[in-house]
Amino acid sequence: MDYTEKAVRHVNTYGGIIVDVDVDMVKLPNGAVTMREVVHHPGGVCIAAVDEAGLVSMVRQYRYPFQTHLWELPAGKLEPGEEPFPAAKRELSEETGLEAENWQLLGQIYTSPGFSTETLYIYLATGLHQGAAHPDPNEFLDVEKWPMDTLLSRIATGEIRDAKTVVGGLRAASAMGTI
Repeated sequence: MDYTEKAVRHVNTYGGIIVDVDVDMVKLPNGAVTMREVVHHPGGVCIAAVDEAGLVSMVRQYRYPFQTHLWELPAGKLEPGEEPFPAAKRELSEETGLEAENWQLLGQIYTSPGFSTETLYIYLATGLHQGAAHPDPNEFLDVEKWPMDTLLSRIATGEIRDAKTVVGGLRAASAMGTI
């Protein structure tokens, strides 16, 4: 059966710095009309940077919506017109100072398809060379290198709650034959 919802009316309700929010009236397959809120996001990248010793670069940042610090894989949003691969290289360098010889796209994920258009591209970066990190002026973070087993353990226990880090860590471990 086709469960496609058809837009009846569209209202752009908010244009922000990072996201735009729309409210649409949609006709459901049963003929009823309801509202759908859609957060339009430019998308982003997430990088599992793993060195020759099997250590994964992690960043610790304060996340205002949850009022806490989180450990995450390096990541960032796409700039207007930017393709995912150059963005991944840029973000890894900005946040950790690392450059990679080898890159593998591990796929893409929809972060919350019930209301957001955000698509994240997950990469594995190896053959790493250390340079100087140069985070954005309003970006404050710590960088640590963890054994892959530590990342996987913290994912398994629920200590790591950031979805892109969970998916990126598991996909990187799978690509490397660790799990």
